[in-house]
Amino acid sequence: MSKEKDPAKASAHIKFGDVEQTFTGDVNDVWFLINKFFSEMMPGLEILSNVMLTVDLQSLMQDCKDVVAMTPEGIAVLVPKEQLTDNEALLLHLMAAYIAQKSGLAETSALSKETLRNSLGKSAKIISTRLGELTRKGQVVKINDDYKISTIGVKMLQNELLPRLRAKAQV
Repeated sequence: MSKEKDPAKASAHIKFGDVEQTFTGDVNDVWFLINKFFSEMMPGLEILSNVMLTVDLQSLMQDCKDVVAMTPEGIAVLVPKEQLTDNEALLLHLMAAYIAQKSGLAETSALSKETLRNSLGKSAKIISTRLGELTRKGQVVKINDDYKISTIGVKMLQNELLPRLRAKAQV
């Protein structure tokens, strides 16, 4: 009988100087324990963690419930298009791609202009203009000819746009 590993489990072995430690468990728990280990070994890392902008993927996924979904066909934005500006729709698609990549459902979080144009049903000119605006704001990053949401973009979306969309949905 073969024993398969749970993909949500992680194990990390760290050796730092004379100290060795192994952490096993849920991916987020292991990540937390590794950070705690290093913050105890090197107090300066704790100070650094205070200025590091990171995304809590579980929290983001919970916040996106009923706003975006992953389907066998790809990304689905569940909010009616009429309720979204072009920039909001672009950010939601890019954020869903980010979640798909971070969750292991996609190889990359970057989407092409053509993919975004087809998803939003907008002209190439509108997509190009809006992506340029979002790039200048730092919410989107251009990689070669594709675009992905930046960490700043994810945080803005999570802290500002998602609460607004959920509030509209409850009205």
